[in-house]
Amino acid sequence: MTQPNKPFPVSWDQFHRDSRALAWRLHSEGPFAAIVAITRGGLVPAAIIARELNVRVIESVSVKSYDHQSQGKIIVLKSINSDILAADAAGQKVLIIDDLVDTGATARVVRDMLPNAHFATVYAKPQGRDMVDSFITEVSQDTWIFFPWDLDFTYAAPIAGGTD
Repeated sequence: MTQPNKPFPVSWDQFHRDSRALAWRLHSEGPFAAIVAITRGGLVPAAIIARELNVRVIESVSVKSYDHQSQGKIIVLKSINSDILAADAAGQKVLIIDDLVDTGATARVVRDMLPNAHFATVYAKPQGRDMVDSFITEVSQDTWIFFPWDLDFTYAAPIAGGTD
């Protein structure tokens, strides 16, 4: 895996706009019977998209693959409710939401659980882009996205170096 070296901080306002843009893109794909948020990153966009698309059934699948800035082994900590799995198998439209698809490893595990679902992320990197059906913004593989819940207000050094 390419080591991320391009920081890309995303503000709450920007993330909300991007999540709403994803909802606009998804509107014509629905209506959806349920949303499955991949935790933890998919919780915030799932809440925004559920509101915008008027989806009331929201489930989560807990998958761990990152430890701060490195990707490791995929571990499913909480699986998907059997009613949602049955709905997907019966052809009801289920929407999977995550904040980002990086290498596609997490997406592959969740896709195997819900093979008929529509998979959408707010951001996508090239290695994982083919695993999702919809996304809003593509970033390079060596970009590390700092989501608003990862950030605090602090000094940011200029890109070219120096102090100002």
